[in-house]
Amino acid sequence: MSPLTQAVVLLAAAVVAVPLLKRFGLASVLGYLAAGVAIGPWGLGLIEEPEVILHTTEFGVVLLLFIIGLELQPSRLWVLRRAVFGLGGAQVLLSAMVLGGIAWLLGLSPLAAGVAGLALSLSSTAFVLQMLAEKNELTSRHGRDGFAVLLFQDLAVIPLLAILPLLSPNAGQASRPSAWVSVGAIAAVVLGGRFILRALLSRVARTNSHELFVMATLLVVLAMATLMESAGLSLSLGAFLAGVLLADSEYRHELEANIEPFKGVLLGLFFVAVGMAANLGLLRSEPLTLIGLSLGLMAVKALILWGIGRVAGMQGRAARRFGVYLSQGGEFAFVLLTLAVGQQLLPGAVAELLAMVVTLSMALTPLLVGAHERWIAPRFETSTKPDYDAIEAEDHKVIIAGFGRFGQIVARVLRMRRIPATVLESSFEQVDFVRRFGNRIHFGDASRLDLLRAAGAAKAEVFVLAIDEIEASLKTAAMVRQHFPHLRVYARARNRFHYYRLRDLGVTVIHRETFAASLEMAGDVLAGLGHDANQVTAALAAFRQHDEALLARQYAVNHDEAQLVQTSREAARELEGLFESDDPAHDAHPETSTPVGQSV
Repeated sequence: MSPLTQAVVLLAAAVVAVPLLKRFGLASVLGYLAAGVAIGPWGLGLIEEPEVILHTTEFGVVLLLFIIGLELQPSRLWVLRRAVFGLGGAQVLLSAMVLGGIAWLLGLSPLAAGVAGLALSLSSTAFVLQMLAEKNELTSRHGRDGFAVLLFQDLAVIPLLAILPLLSPNAGQASRPSAWVSVGAIAAVVLGGRFILRALLSRVARTNSHELFVMATLLVVLAMATLMESAGLSLSLGAFLAGVLLADSEYRHELEANIEPFKGVLLGLFFVAVGMAANLGLLRSEPLTLIGLSLGLMAVKALILWGIGRVAGMQGRAARRFGVYLSQGGEFAFVLLTLAVGQQLLPGAVAELLAMVVTLSMALTPLLVGAHERWIAPRFETSTKPDYDAIEAEDHKVIIAGFGRFGQIVARVLRMRRIPATVLESSFEQVDFVRRFGNRIHFGDASRLDLLRAAGAAKAEVFVLAIDEIEASLKTAAMVRQHFPHLRVYARARNRFHYYRLRDLGVTVIHRETFAASLEMAGDVLAGLGHDANQVTAALAAFRQHDEALLARQYAVNHDEAQLVQTSREAARELEGLFESDDPAHDAHPETSTPVGQSV
């Protein structure tokens, strides 16, 4: 089969398999692996030498590590340092030791067992992040800490790719450069590359040629990777260092956008090649061994992750999900296993078995997550769900309901003026997260009468309604207005319709959450266009007055959609007329202005 025909078969298999498996909620990685199995020696047999394709598509991994380097801004890493290096370092170290020890007990040599343990300690970044995003759990405690662990694993791959060749039996003095040469190459890249790379990209950027900038991006990656390889290190290390050196440059986002399509295609084809190389004969000849090892891997990693999570202060709910989501093997295991076989650190048969274990563990992860949510979580979380806090009576003048992005700003301003406030938040995960930063907050549902009384609503003067969810906000407002009519309610509205329903409940002081920020940005835009400060202030004041008047008019007819549409159209014409009458340019050149009643 010609190379062109092989490329057609590879692309067709990926395009068919990935969307098909995504319909069943499975990740793209599994789709690529399934495509490889289908066209490989154990499937239709369309391609019989997957090793050649595997070697070619490994460049996708190189590009992936370049992008990981671009994302590694020092400021971002410093903020996440405790979670990344604490949780991530503990997970990789403990998992590698335990899994390596098990591999040694099963008959591998100490070196081979260590390599196997390190490869199996890694989880699938693409797989886990996709599952967390689909379930809207990226911002949860287990989601945030899971991301930190995955980031550390991605970083850990870099030294592993550099170290494995040094451990090879072929790593003699005569066959490869000395360690001093490798260290010197890294130093030259770090010290000189930062200035040379930026100067090169700056010169190319001045040409205003997108194609030339794409070629320069590929040149940077290839040149750095080749330099590291010539110094006896890995291609991936060079690409990663190039990314790190450019992480703080003004070209970071454009570099990432240029590389992303190449990375995505080549990395996808790499997984297709891994699927083709997978020895499905093992699943037929040793199904119990393969399934047992896969379940054992997931059980060991889940227990280690759960233990680390509990030590780090996670509640039982978050710690269990932390363990379940990251229990599988990862895509970088394929990279390390392939490299280990090439460096004669691991027998080929063992690497094939471990690759099948990683693949099967990835396939089992959605089933494990589903089983946890359906049978395990309800049993534990029904009995362990935390009770609302017992609030001690406090004579605070202010009660804040909702401690998200809106309520926190109000609380911080009050604290600056030394005005104490009682804060209620109904999301325990939010309470747990905020308390980690030293904030005093009560876990409780502000729509419950008993909790409002315990919070001192009978003696308070002001009630700040900053709850995110609209129905919960309205329920709380109704409770406060009915039982504590003396409280002055200052409410946050998500949108105009939320505003109308709050008005129906008798709340009069209402702030639309994005209105003030939007006006402020509009003022900055006008200033940027050359309008002086007085013009900007007058324009914003006129618009605010107009919009607030419109809001009052529309509140009177908010239950009639036709009337709302009509008032909106009338208001648009009024707004144009209002600004045209104050526009000096309109008075000087009336023939070029926009007629009243037409849209701009």
